[in-house]
Amino acid sequence: MLNSYILAVFNSFIVNSEHNEVMLVPKIKGLLSNIGVQVIIAMIIGSAVGAVMGADATMFAPLGEMFIKLIKMLVVPLVAVAIVSGSAGLGNSHAAGKVGFATLGFFGVTSAVAVALALGMGNLLGPGKGVDISDALAATSQVVTAAQGDLPSATDTLLGMVPNNVFISLTSGNILQILVFCMFFGLALSKVTPERRDPVLNGINGVIDAMVWMINQVMKIAPIGVFGLMADAVGTYGFEELTSIFDLAWVYLLAIALYGFVFYPLVVKVLGGVSPVRFLTAMKRPQAVALSTASSMSTLPITMDTCEKELGVSKTTSSFVLPLGATINMSGNAIYYGIVAIFFAQMYGIDLSMSAYAAIILTSTLGAVGQAGVPGPSFLVVAVLLAAGIPIDGLPLLFALDRVFDMIRTALNITGDAACAVVVENLIAKDKTAVTESA
Repeated sequence: MLNSYILAVFNSFIVNSEHNEVMLVPKIKGLLSNIGVQVIIAMIIGSAVGAVMGADATMFAPLGEMFIKLIKMLVVPLVAVAIVSGSAGLGNSHAAGKVGFATLGFFGVTSAVAVALALGMGNLLGPGKGVDISDALAATSQVVTAAQGDLPSATDTLLGMVPNNVFISLTSGNILQILVFCMFFGLALSKVTPERRDPVLNGINGVIDAMVWMINQVMKIAPIGVFGLMADAVGTYGFEELTSIFDLAWVYLLAIALYGFVFYPLVVKVLGGVSPVRFLTAMKRPQAVALSTASSMSTLPITMDTCEKELGVSKTTSSFVLPLGATINMSGNAIYYGIVAIFFAQMYGIDLSMSAYAAIILTSTLGAVGQAGVPGPSFLVVAVLLAAGIPIDGLPLLFALDRVFDMIRTALNITGDAACAVVVENLIAKDKTAVTESA
């Protein structure tokens, strides 16, 4: 009797195990087919290869460079046609002024709040207290000068936004000038009679669809490109230098996590009417791409696709808000500048005044406008430190790891872009409802 019972339990276990295995295989295959999972796996493998091979890992650099070049090849034309389409769509709406004001206001306020959060956490957690980086600095040959932190005046910035020749702006990739012309052109197009406007807009929207298809094809080789980028970065710089700034790194990551997984989801819930869980779930794919490319512009097609298909944002709104956000919304950078400023101030034993804090917030917020949404070391942090009277001697230590920091802050930047698109879409919906009720 007992033997029969044991045999039955054993057979049941075997059957259930086989059933679970059959059910598990498709799930694993589905998970591995996800581009976000592939990118993360490629990052881990690339980092491991770079750590093992050292400087020899630069042999994989062309893989990453080819991937980035393919993305950049498509970004400028996509931004141009997307902004024209979005501006033309908003041009006929009586809420166009509100949309523009709300978009710029959202980016300005959230960037300022990001810097304030960074300063608060820096003072609370003290990442730079008792840190000595003299040995690490002695090993680097890089030098930072005050001239690298020069920012154009307000007048120069405004004049620089207007292109002398839009075709030169397109070929040189001057995103701000492209944005200004295309917004103006889209607005003008909205004032043309429908029989002339509609065929042009249909053609432009067809180009957008084609560009998005091309981006999606390029993204299929993203894991290969990410592997090459990470192997080269880790092989060239290694992670040894991170030990000198470990406290800076973990405070920075904590600030990014709070802003990306608490602040933005709350904003989306309160101002956008979208569930935080739904928002964060939808953002996994663009965040993975942002981590791999370290470029808001390169992630733009994926962010647009996600907002339109998963977050209920119209093409008109996404085509206007997201390219603009990829250019001027740098909340992740703002957190970085604030944390770095506090880190070096504490390291050098400098007590910052209220005017110094104000200078950091103002420089970080306004200086980000016009900063290209592409990967690379950011020298705006030089201007931030100079504005607060903080020495810039220690900055070369951070530039070696800028790629890692850039990947993380870009993921937050595009999350902010999407949050703004959701909020603006909700604003438009409420405005339409109010107009309908009044009619």
